[in-house]
Amino acid sequence: MQTVTLNTGAEMPILGFGVFQIPADDTERAVTDALAAGYRLLDTAAAYGNEEAVGRAIKNSGIPREDLFVTTKLWIQDSPAQDNATRAFDASLGKLGLDYLDLYLMHQPFGDVYGQWRAMEELHRQGRAKAIGVANFYPDRLVDLVSNNEIAPAVNQIETHPFFQRTADQDVMREHGVQIQSWGGFAEGKNNLFTNPVLSDIGRAHGKSVAQVVLRWLVQRDVVAIPKSVRAERMAENIDVFDFQLTDDQMASIATLDTGSSLFFDHRDPAVAGQLGKRRLTD
Repeated sequence: MQTVTLNTGAEMPILGFGVFQIPADDTERAVTDALAAGYRLLDTAAAYGNEEAVGRAIKNSGIPREDLFVTTKLWIQDSPAQDNATRAFDASLGKLGLDYLDLYLMHQPFGDVYGQWRAMEELHRQGRAKAIGVANFYPDRLVDLVSNNEIAPAVNQIETHPFFQRTADQDVMREHGVQIQSWGGFAEGKNNLFTNPVLSDIGRAHGKSVAQVVLRWLVQRDVVAIPKSVRAERMAENIDVFDFQLTDDQMASIATLDTGSSLFFDHRDPAVAGQLGKRRLTD
């Protein structure tokens, strides 16, 4: 598996398995199948409600802990955010049944971001979170966080797919030593992604599916991806993207698909900020 080197020096697999929107009852089987297919990066979140199922799959896999790269995420915390963030971390770690996390991400750029980040910095210093990062931060918020704290995020997980490519955002991240990670790499099939003529033609040229073309495109851009599936055959297909290379012309063709806009929600939208900023987990 190809890896990227984080600003901590840790090696992170460039392709992993995400469990967003997989029901808790299906998650253990899905993660078990993903591990069997060769995935070693697992991505979950407190807000997904399936950390315990991920933890059971890890425990029953027999795979040495040091061979796995496990990520979960901190939801928005009420004041005092620093204390509450530490308690939330402990709760997630307990549900996962782990002694440490490879990566702990702040899930949303809302609430007392700096109180939450200070707690995460301390968890990193203690070695309980080997790396810390953020999700859904636009460049201005990211640079502000980097400029006003001791530890820079190792990762920023953001919506990234052929219709919202985030190349300028990635340039800013590179400048500050932050690794870009994609969520929604397949755009959840929006804009008829899986039948898109550009992607389909490139797939036919390589004998690959549109999904494989998209993942290969992300890999060649040094974007970490976490495709989700509940089908073992699709998991195997998604990880089989290291035996072909997109040409410069093919990469340029995919670049023309960029709309420059989110297909889901814009974290800079006041309505989105208000909605997400008020949401709290029940436990």
